[in-house]
Amino acid sequence: MSTIASERKQIPLLPVLMVNFIGMLGYSIILPFLVFLVHRFGGNEFIYGIMGSIYPAFQFIGAPLLGKWSDRIGRKVILLITQIGTFLAWILFLLALLVPVETFFSVKSASLGSFIISFPLIIMFLARALDGLTGGNVSVANAYLSDISTDKNRKANFGKMAMSASLGFVLGPALAGLLGGTPHKEMVPILVAAFISLVAIGLIWFKLPESKMELVNPQTKKFQIKKLFTFEEKECYRMKKCKNSTIRAVFSIPHIPFMVLIYFLVFLGFNFFYAAFPMHALKKLEWNSFELGIFFSFLSGIMIFVQGPLLGFLSKKSSDQYLVIVGSILLVLNFSLMAVGNSMVIYVAAFLFALGNGLMWPSYLSILSKLGGEEQQGAVQGVANSAGSIASIIGLILGGYLYGVVGSSTFLFAAGFLFLIFLLAFRLLKMEIAKPLQS
Repeated sequence: MSTIASERKQIPLLPVLMVNFIGMLGYSIILPFLVFLVHRFGGNEFIYGIMGSIYPAFQFIGAPLLGKWSDRIGRKVILLITQIGTFLAWILFLLALLVPVETFFSVKSASLGSFIISFPLIIMFLARALDGLTGGNVSVANAYLSDISTDKNRKANFGKMAMSASLGFVLGPALAGLLGGTPHKEMVPILVAAFISLVAIGLIWFKLPESKMELVNPQTKKFQIKKLFTFEEKECYRMKKCKNSTIRAVFSIPHIPFMVLIYFLVFLGFNFFYAAFPMHALKKLEWNSFELGIFFSFLSGIMIFVQGPLLGFLSKKSSDQYLVIVGSILLVLNFSLMAVGNSMVIYVAAFLFALGNGLMWPSYLSILSKLGGEEQQGAVQGVANSAGSIASIIGLILGGYLYGVVGSSTFLFAAGFLFLIFLLAFRLLKMEIAKPLQS
């Protein structure tokens, strides 16, 4: 074990943090202008919701497969392949801007609205599918970080990983907004995103060493459909015996079904917002891509502050349970204000969004990790992440559809989901969750 620990210490942390940062930067740079492209090429709210759901749907399929393959042939190879996939997805996006806008068919429906399916839209769907299929590189990067971390520095390392992702999410929309303001519009940020992907490919190839794992019983040769919902827990590597990690075993852990329900509702409510707000900004607020980029950057910037010094201070003064309760009611207020078509009110709501999410979500994840126990931590997180992926797909499709039907009232549906979480969260006060992880 001392040899393994020394090997871990010799692997630098910066390259994998940079890969994570660049990945999130490339992902978030699309947020301010995707809705404008969908609208320009003939789509409506429903099509935008479908477009948004393509990424998590294909990520849901690809992530467990990529994780399994990375266990067999190494993290570096899979990270390289996925980053190449992301680069090719951006090339497809670029192609969508260059091809003529030819209509394949049009739809006029009382329930779905009026829209056309054009050649550029089809290419964009393919690009999002490819990017989602290779989007499991985030989970592979997390597995890489787990490989090179020790029990002493694991929490700090994953904190740095989260911070690198947050910084990428802040800079991406701002960069897209600034670059999208040129006469070439979306062409420039897409070219920059493709270049960023090339930089990540070079970084992985030249600077990222393979993490040397020694698996005891990875069981990677046989693939089963149930592995879409769980994944091999890294804490079980090098252990002689691992607890059962099936879905049934995970749901037999006290309070876990309740926690997965909250996880599902959080993602459902948030993705109603992520589907509806860009259309709201386009149609009701009449923003351009620059203004939308600034909004997302403001939102992420406040969230970094809340999840950093503010949460660190409040966590010493209050329990995770109370922070979940307070954060969820702030999110109810936020989504209620989002229904108002006023830019100043929207920014007040964005502040409440960042504050509420920054308090609630890390606190909820802390509770979930304590309930899971160390040996089943990976399986618990896998089931929760799968529930979040399913909720994202449903939320993005329904959120886009509902905005086309009821407009800004869609945000009240999101507020309703968060109010339900607020009510359910009081049950957390009765749980015995203040225990450290079992060894």
